[in-house]
Amino acid sequence: SAAGQRFARQLAAELGQHGLVVVSGLARGVDGAAHEGSLSTGTIAVLGGGIADIYPPEHASLHARIAQDGCIVSESAPLRRAQAKDFPRRNRIISGLSLGVVVVEAELKSGSLITARLAAEQGRDVFAVPGSPLDPRAKGPNDLIRQGAILCEGVEDVLRSLSASPSMRERDRTWDPDEAANDLDHDALRERLDALLSPTPVSRDELVRATKAPTSAVMAALVELALADRAELLPGGMVAGV
Repeated sequence: SAAGQRFARQLAAELGQHGLVVVSGLARGVDGAAHEGSLSTGTIAVLGGGIADIYPPEHASLHARIAQDGCIVSESAPLRRAQAKDFPRRNRIISGLSLGVVVVEAELKSGSLITARLAAEQGRDVFAVPGSPLDPRAKGPNDLIRQGAILCEGVEDVLRSLSASPSMRERDRTWDPDEAANDLDHDALRERLDALLSPTPVSRDELVRATKAPTSAVMAALVELALADRAELLPGGMVAGV
């Protein structure tokens, strides 16, 4: 709806003003509005097809602006055309890149709810914007709130939750861009994490504290270990060795 797009655009702009990057899927409606609101502060578009596959076509201008001032991400070959099955799969990348996922509007069978479920499994915060019970587009967020999602009526709700997140606090304490770029041995970090893991699940925040490495680097290394079948990423931000 127009109101949902306005909310998404404003929320994205305010999150950007507080130093956060906004990740979305370049889809029609709320996705496009979120990108527009955060273009000047930082936005990432995760595509179902290759980075040269512009979908929907009417977002060609927005795609070009994000490519110039933000970041376009895809796991597909550059010219590959997206198929219906690709969009739910790309949602795991959207949630994986994020500290939290905000669902503004979604019907009960919407792909946005797939993203919310993946976010919960990855240990991310899930936020939902409440809406009128008479609007089918509010049924998804209202149901998420019923299941325990964080109610989001504005930027303060997001910032309050993220500021209490151990991952956010650890990131703020340890993140030094120059040091991370120049000194971090990613191979050594991956092997260190592998040695720390056991069949008993441990939280990702505990692994960040144990390695004293930037949260983003630890998360990336854990994904690499999971893809190599050396780790299992569990719901609630837990990890176990394989």
